[in-house]
Amino acid sequence: MRGGIEFENIKAIVTDIEGTTSSISFVVNVLFPFASKHLAGFVREHQADSAVAQLLDEVRNETKQLAASVDDVIAILLQWIDADKKATALKSLQGMIWKQGYESGELKGHIYQDAIASLRQWHEKSLPLYIYSSGSVAAQKLLFGYSVAGDLNGMFSGNFDTNIGGKKEPSSYEAIAAELSLPPAEILFLSDVLEELNAADEAGFQVVGLARDGIIEETGSYLWVSSFDQITI
Repeated sequence: MRGGIEFENIKAIVTDIEGTTSSISFVVNVLFPFASKHLAGFVREHQADSAVAQLLDEVRNETKQLAASVDDVIAILLQWIDADKKATALKSLQGMIWKQGYESGELKGHIYQDAIASLRQWHEKSLPLYIYSSGSVAAQKLLFGYSVAGDLNGMFSGNFDTNIGGKKEPSSYEAIAAELSLPPAEILFLSDVLEELNAADEAGFQVVGLARDGIIEETGSYLWVSSFDQITI
C-alpha cells in the first residue's frame, strides 16, 4: 500500500541511496558513464599506486585470472560497470574516479529535496542517521559531500557498504545493528529494493519502501511511500 506512516521508538535510521535518497537516473546516466569514460586512463595512470594495485589484484583473484594484464583487468571492470556488478573492488575504483569529477566540479551529487528536508529534520532532532549502499563509503561521502545542496555529510553518524555484507542478506543488517549497539526493532531501514527490505525485515528492522517516479513496482507486505515527507518519526 502507499501512504504516510508514523513510527515510534526509532533510535536510528539507515537509508539506501540509489532510488531512495538519490535518483537512479543520476547513477545510471551520469555516474556510471563518467566512470566508464575515465576508468582506463585512471587505472593506467595510477596502477602503481598501492591502493589501486591492491584493487586490481582483487579483480584478478575474484575472476581467477591471476596473470591478467592491466588491459585485461580494465576490460573486466568495464564489463562489470555495464552489468552493474556489486563488486567491492569496482565500487572502490569508481569512487576514486568520481572523486576527481566531484573535486573538479564536473559532478554534483543529486539528492531529492524531500530527502534533504527530512534528513535535516531528523538530524536536528538528534536522531542518528546512517547510509548503507552498495557503493563504497568513499563514493557515498563524495555524493553527499558535493551534493546539489552542498556538503551534507555532517548529518550522518556513519556509513556502511558491502564490506559489512551484501544488501540482500539478513546477516548484513544484523551486523549493522551490532555496530550501532541497538536492537534491530529500534532501527528503521529505507530502500527502493524489495529484496533489501525483506532481508532487513528478517533481521528484525522496521522497514519502509520508497517508490519514486513509478520506477518501483510495489510488492510485498510493506508500506511504500513516494517521498520522505510521508514518513514521521
